Amino acid sequence: MFVIVVGGGRTGSQLISMLQSQGHDVRLIENRPNLLPRLHREHPTEVIVEDDPSNPSVLEAAGLKEAQVLAACHSDDTINLVVSFIARELFKTPRIIARVNNPRNAWLFNETFHVDSALNASHIFASLIQEEMSLGDMVTLLKLRRGRYSLVEEKVPQNASGINIAIKDLELPRSCVIAAIIRDGEVCLPRGNTTFQPGDEVLAITNKEGAQQLEHLFSPK
Repeated sequence: MFVIVVGGGRTGSQLISMLQSQGHDVRLIENRPNLLPRLHREHPTEVIVEDDPSNPSVLEAAGLKEAQVLAACHSDDTINLVVSFIARELFKTPRIIARVNNPRNAWLFNETFHVDSALNASHIFASLIQEEMSLGDMVTLLKLRRGRYSLVEEKVPQNASGINIAIKDLELPRSCVIAAIIRDGEVCLPRGNTTFQPGDEVLAITNKEGAQQLEHLFSPK
């Protein structure tokens, strides 16, 4: 995949490293003098385009016509919005992902500026903290589908209300799937008639509502 990254701050630089390690073809557009020396130390010179990313001719020279993805990672929201708009309007870029720096500007990062996916770090971090506070002993291992679903893990205590009840009888919502049970160091693939036992480590894929129901089942009676 060919990806154009705008903005060579820590986020953009880390993204470039990750994409290159996965074998993707990348170009990084950056013109801030204070960042360029570090970027040249960290990345091959041939992937760095030293010019104004909001200039359509610069985007064209960087190869945006051929790119499958534009990642606007600049620390200036205005530049991210302008680049996103130009990418779709002039170059028909299929996928546009933009970073939101100031949460107050988040409402602008939508279809009007052709942003397919807006990443608001402040909102994501705050939501994760709130979720971890509300889930007690449940641990979130992985976020899926842009955070709508999670892979979670929780250990079943001795007197949990869900013990000795078959999974098919727990009336879990469709959005909550028990993926595995680790019992006595062995991984068990759950069936409909499988029951939870004290000490089980339960792995589930679920949304927020399903996680709350699991938390209730694994709470002491």
